This record gives sequence, structure tokens and C-alpha cells, in this order.
Amino acid sequence: MSKELDLNEIAKIEKAIKEKYGADAIQNPKGSWSEEKENKYLQELKAFYNKQKIEKSTEELEGFKVKKRRGKEDQSRVCPTCGAYSFSLNDDLYMTKFNCCFNCYIQYIEGREARWKSGWRPNN
Repeated sequence: MSKELDLNEIAKIEKAIKEKYGADAIQNPKGSWSEEKENKYLQELKAFYNKQKIEKSTEELEGFKVKKRRGKEDQSRVCPTCGAYSFSLNDDLYMTKFNCCFNCYIQYIEGREARWKSGWRPNN
């Protein structure tokens, strides 16, 4: 004997739901959806996400909306491995990828990236 419900049992369940909660409870969700409602929904969705982008990229200071700065203020200019301070573009790349300056990359990481990524650091 299979555990699947036969169509008569499904009809009884739907009828009971309809009596208790109304006809809308058993209606197919696509039944009342139209092209017009789809376009309206998409426009509202775009407006919502545009508003989220604006709120994330601005902050309010003394009643004025000010654009948030990104980038260099988030990055540290000091190498955690050797303590050197640098403005070099090479160092920006290696600070982002390996969290060290270019000189430390050459001395400790080049050819041994797996060891560095596993957590090894030199003893200074």
C-alpha cells in the first residue's frame, strides 16, 4: 500500500482548508499574477536596492549627507612582519594578498607560499 494520497483525499483536504481559511488559501499564487504586477514588482525591487546602495555609501554629519571614503584608509601602511612603513604600489599588492611588504615577500614567501598560507611567520 503506497503512502501517497489519492485525489479524493486531496480534494477533501483542500475543501476543509477552503472552509476554514477562505478561497484565497487554496488558490494558485500564479493565478492572480499579471505582467503589470510583475513590472511593478521589479521597479519596486530596483528602487529598494538603489536606496540601500545610497544609504551604505553615505553617512549623515550635522544634517548633511556625506559620501563615505573608501580604500586607502582601510589599509595599513605598516608591514606586520618587518615593521617597515611604505607608500609603494608594490607593497599595496603584497599587503592585500599576503599581509606583508614586497621585501618580506621576496625574503620569506616567494617559492614557499603554501608554508606562509598555513600560518608560518618568521621569528623577529
